[in-house]
Amino acid sequence: MTDKLDALRAIAKKMSLDAIAIVPGANFQRIFGADFHQNERPLMVLVPVDGTPSAIVPNLELGSFAAIDFDGEVYDWKDQTGYQSAFDAMFEKTSIQSIGVEGQSMRVFVHHAIAKSKPSLAIADAQREIASLRLVKSDQEIAALRKAISVSENALAKTIDAVKVGMTEKDIESSLIQNLYGSGADDLSFSPIVACDSNSAKPHASARDDVPVKPGDALLIDFGAKVDGLCADITRTFFIQHCDDRSRAIYETVLQANLAGIASVVPGATAADIDDATTRVLEASAYADRIHHKTGHGLGREVHEDPYIMRGNDEKLQAGMVFTIEPGLYQLDDFGVRIEDDILVTETGAESLTSFDKQLTLIA
Repeated sequence: MTDKLDALRAIAKKMSLDAIAIVPGANFQRIFGADFHQNERPLMVLVPVDGTPSAIVPNLELGSFAAIDFDGEVYDWKDQTGYQSAFDAMFEKTSIQSIGVEGQSMRVFVHHAIAKSKPSLAIADAQREIASLRLVKSDQEIAALRKAISVSENALAKTIDAVKVGMTEKDIESSLIQNLYGSGADDLSFSPIVACDSNSAKPHASARDDVPVKPGDALLIDFGAKVDGLCADITRTFFIQHCDDRSRAIYETVLQANLAGIASVVPGATAADIDDATTRVLEASAYADRIHHKTGHGLGREVHEDPYIMRGNDEKLQAGMVFTIEPGLYQLDDFGVRIEDDILVTETGAESLTSFDKQLTLIA
């Protein structure tokens, strides 16, 4: 347990804080190897720079919490009495004056319970620093990512083989979800995006149950399986039966941007460098007005995490980082194309963990 928590202590020291507080989520799972759901019952671990860690745990979770072999003091609470007394007891026993929290994970009511227990406590957002512990993936995490991607690609192949003119987006989405679980997914990385025709021009479209796919449609599918706590995230765009020259040109532009981005990945390059290499291809085309988002995002225990592949992010790439490269071109009254791969930074360059064919494919 000490080794697991030393990284949090180091963050607190670097930020001149007395302690770090973490709540259930990706960081908690990485450190403790356990997954507790965020719900109306707060659970929190407090790790001081010096001294013994402590935890606030709902009484009904004590059995599950014991499995993480926590070497610290536990303040449990019951629904009948509420959680505030547990926070009061924890902070009454500590002399800490400042803590860092996960700004994107800690909910407001937990923050308020802390502040109520110790009004003088300084609370800082340490989200980026804590999340940085997950930037470089372990061998075990990379193996899980490979498995999640393999499961995803197998499911996509089965789904595409069954697509027929007249099926709705919802029909295809349902088939995809069944195939994901049938191929070995523990869960979905996120709700799949299945969009055809003009709906494909919405990067985060919802599948419709009243619009059938028809010849000439673009069909965009963005999805991923979760396996052993790690998320795949893949996008491919297909065309139904045929594709006109303009659609083909737009697709090829996105494909060349995708390939240029992957080719630019080397340790020491920055996230901004990768976005530049990718986006310049789109900007140099006749379709630059269809650009609507950055190149990609980190991938791991969360489907969106650091590093974000975008201009302005000068964070240098390190071997073991995993992120997406997913250029896209979209026009709302027309259609959209996105091609997304999951990329591992190696000691010498990049490895695409995704291998599903990216050449323009017509679904017969």
